[in-house]
Amino acid sequence: MSQLFLVGRILLGIFFLFNASHHFTNLDQMTALTAAHHVPLAGAAVVVAGLLLAIAGVSFVLGLFPKIGGLAVVLFLVPVTVTMHAFWADADPQARMNDLINFTKNCALLASSLMFLAIPEPWPYSVHLPVPRQVRAHA
Repeated sequence: MSQLFLVGRILLGIFFLFNASHHFTNLDQMTALTAAHHVPLAGAAVVVAGLLLAIAGVSFVLGLFPKIGGLAVVLFLVPVTVTMHAFWADADPQARMNDLINFTKNCALLASSLMFLAIPEPWPYSVHLPVPRQVRAHA
């Protein structure tokens, strides 16, 4: 079972890394699209979104700080899903269908990320860096 979990999290991490690279390699196009959806500071929003996706992708692939990776996905998906894929506001049936597909895809990705947040750490086959804890001396 842990091998299947590893394959699944690597595939999901690669998906996030691919999308992060898309944000940076197509920054001008992504910024224009984001601005068309009336997002303030569209260029900065695209960069922040790309960084959140990159954090999530690296975290899931390596199993490194998975709670941070899961949180990055949530912080990315909630505003992007509602802002960029508002299918209920589309007058054009084709645009409505495309946004509905992307909205539901993002909801599924959000659901999987929330489930990842519930999995105890360390994950199987993960890079685990223990967080040092200070020990207080008793007086």
